[in-house]
Amino acid sequence: MLDATNRSGGTATARPRAGSSDLAVAVPTAAPVLAPAPGFAGRCARVLLSPWSRLSLLVVLLASAAVVMVVLEPQQLLTEGLPARLGGAVGVVAYAVAYGACTLAFVPRPLLNLAAGALFGSQFGLVAALGGTVLGAGLAFCLGRVLGQEALRPLLRGRWLKAADHQLSRHGFRSMLAARLFPGIPFAAANYCASVSRMGLLPFLLATALGSIPNTAAYVVAGARASTPTSPAFLIALACIAVPGLAGAVVAWRKRHRLRAG
Repeated sequence: MLDATNRSGGTATARPRAGSSDLAVAVPTAAPVLAPAPGFAGRCARVLLSPWSRLSLLVVLLASAAVVMVVLEPQQLLTEGLPARLGGAVGVVAYAVAYGACTLAFVPRPLLNLAAGALFGSQFGLVAALGGTVLGAGLAFCLGRVLGQEALRPLLRGRWLKAADHQLSRHGFRSMLAARLFPGIPFAAANYCASVSRMGLLPFLLATALGSIPNTAAYVVAGARASTPTSPAFLIALACIAVPGLAGAVVAWRKRHRLRAG
């Protein structure tokens, strides 16, 4: 405030009001904390969890599974049968689990389907084979998604690879359903291609279960009726195996020019 005069009669001088900056107390700022440099354990963890390390682990696991299957020779089940303690429902479940593991080791599914029919008959053999198919496909999908997708997706540069990835990512269910219905596409290749794409697990499993029924049932019935090769059931099963294969070959031959030009 400005007074008109001071007590001595002189002219008053202005006294400015103290600002907020004058009242503020200087607070010392803490020095920035520097993050410790990553040690040897951190570098090792980074290397082990890198995409290419995980892909290498996937290759090692699949190669080891293939070697184990060669040593165990699961095809002996066709001649020796299951152990006596694995009868009934326990045997069906055990065979489905073994089926799934064998598909990871690239054991041909037709052989496993024939064995299921020979060991359990048509009905229970179909349950065991179909359960093993879905289990093996799900295991392969999860392994490929966790261990291989991050490393392999940047490599999808070819024309056909990009087209397959786009088809599976955008139309995963119907694409996988078609792949399972036609026997020309290898089972393991379809599993790992789907895992590298952006297709979901649930549509993949559902399409695998539905699309694998016709071909799996044909092989299972053929295995169950192999002792009577002239029976109508065996002949119908052979026709169900041959006709889709021929249809797939014809479609591929007619589309070959489009594939080359695409």
